[in-house]
Amino acid sequence: MNVLIVDDLSFMRSVIGDMLKASGFTVIGEAVDGIDAVNKYASLKPDIVILDITMPVMDGLEALEKIKKEDPASIIVMCSSMSDQDNIIRAIQLGAADFVVKPFKKSRMISAVKKALDIDE
Repeated sequence: MNVLIVDDLSFMRSVIGDMLKASGFTVIGEAVDGIDAVNKYASLKPDIVILDITMPVMDGLEALEKIKKEDPASIIVMCSSMSDQDNIIRAIQLGAADFVVKPFKKSRMISAVKKALDIDE
C-alpha cells in the first residue's frame, strides 16, 4: 500500500514514514503544505494520505476538502495536535477516515491506517 505523508515538519514526516515502512507500507511521497498535498495526490495517486492540519499556504482541512472533491474515493487520515472537537468533527464531515492526535503511539497510527484501508490487523 502506497502512502503520501503531508506535514510541514520534516522530522514528523520522517517519524511517520519510518513507522509505516516498518509495518510494510511504501511511502511514495511527502508534501510540506496543502497545495503540495493536492498536487502530489493528483500525480502520485497514493492508496492513503496522512494529513496534518496546521500548515502554511493551505491548511490540511482545505487540502482534505480539495482532494475529496477531485477523488471522492480517496482515503485520508488526519494527524494533528489540533485535536479540539471542532477540528475533528470538521475533518470527519469533510470525509476523513480517521483522526490521529499528536503525540501518538506507533500502534495508534498503524491501527488507523489499517482500519482506513480495511486491512485485518
